[in-house]
Amino acid sequence: MNPRIAKIKDEMAKLREKVSKGQARLRELEKQLVDLENADIIAAFRGVEVAPEELAAFVQMFKDKQKSGTVPNLDLPTETPTRGAATPQTENDKEDSD
Repeated sequence: MNPRIAKIKDEMAKLREKVSKGQARLRELEKQLVDLENADIIAAFRGVEVAPEELAAFVQMFKDKQKSGTVPNLDLPTETPTRGAATPQTENDKEDSD
């Protein structure tokens, strides 16, 4: 067999293994992300002290209003600033601090 063919086949096998490991790692990271987002959602609603029935009714009402177009589809950020976190300075803030 041509040595170049063997070399390419060997490199392809190694690359397939790396891709397989990368895909497994990606699935694990996606699962971790969903778990953390769910924990944040649960913590937010527990902090409001709403009964599960009230929460379910609110979510259904919100979905209904979104479908009817009376509430815009919100693309909210996935991260919320933590208490005491520094906020980026705007140009006006920079001028004020000079």
